[in-house]
Amino acid sequence: MEKVSLKRTPLYDLISVKAKMVDFAGFEMPIMFSSIKEEHQAVRNNVGMFDVSHMGEIRIEGPDVLENVQRLVTNDVSKLQIGQAQYNLFCLPNGGVIDDLLVYRLDEDAFWLVVNASNIEKDVAHVREYVTGDVTVTDESNAYGQIAIQGPMAEQVLGRLTDLPLADIKFFRFMTGDVAGVSTIVSRSGYTGEDGFELYARAEDVAAIWSALEAEGVTPCGLGSRDTLRFEACLPLYGHELDETVTPFEANLNFAVKLDTEFIGKDALVKQKEDIPRRLIGLRLLGRGIARQGATVEVDGETIGVVTTGTMPPTVNESIAWARVDRRFAEATHFIVEVRGKKIEAERVPTPFYKRK
Repeated sequence: MEKVSLKRTPLYDLISVKAKMVDFAGFEMPIMFSSIKEEHQAVRNNVGMFDVSHMGEIRIEGPDVLENVQRLVTNDVSKLQIGQAQYNLFCLPNGGVIDDLLVYRLDEDAFWLVVNASNIEKDVAHVREYVTGDVTVTDESNAYGQIAIQGPMAEQVLGRLTDLPLADIKFFRFMTGDVAGVSTIVSRSGYTGEDGFELYARAEDVAAIWSALEAEGVTPCGLGSRDTLRFEACLPLYGHELDETVTPFEANLNFAVKLDTEFIGKDALVKQKEDIPRRLIGLRLLGRGIARQGATVEVDGETIGVVTTGTMPPTVNESIAWARVDRRFAEATHFIVEVRGKKIEAERVPTPFYKRK
């Protein structure tokens, strides 16, 4: 069988010699540099950085761009000012989620859609299928690298490498300026539950930023800790909490759906809003074991849902799980989770599992 060639990010040469590399969404990516626990705690208590250059960037621009982006996504992009970002979703006509993404308003007539690595080709095709009028769609995924710097010390450390007024960049806003001598889009956002920034630079220049951050003592982190961090903070991951069989309402993402706008999938979601069949809830296992994705959840011997993500993350330090369950049981308090043939008691707990002070 022919071996599939994996893609590499612009930071591959820098990080592959220091990290354990794995296949993720067709990219050769670092799962860890030291240990998941150590990297997780660095982000919670100090500052860490991630190579997220595998993410995709789609530019849409032209006189008709606003109405096109509005039709593509579930949130209200008309409220976005230049320099502002917004969490969003692409949906199918039946309401299933094609992808979750960030929408950046670069200019009056230009938007940037930052999408998941595993869905780049699908998302580009979806955008091109539905755009009309005077707009241009450009897949810029290979042209940019992206570094996420996250943690309570992120602003202080990044401030040593840029003259940008970082304190003035509020959450989900961005500025453009030099970081370590490299022209960079600096966005205050992230996927860890901590304060931090996402740094976008041209692919050929992004390594200079990584090296400068490393010289400042920022802990390099892999996808392992990125997953435990986002899970504690209850941030969804496509392929776990979201896919084309799941609607935004079934993923508890109601805040990102504005039914007073016109978008693909709206009619289906208007109907479903009155009777949402499944909900995501938080569970804590009361016995020994880790509930991984796909583990069944039962009440009184009836299978009523499945685990979407489960582990024992370092900050919470308990065996916890996110589960999608039949809405009839969404308010229940006690459950049984099947882990490798063993039935383990679990109780419902509030989410997010972790929230920074």
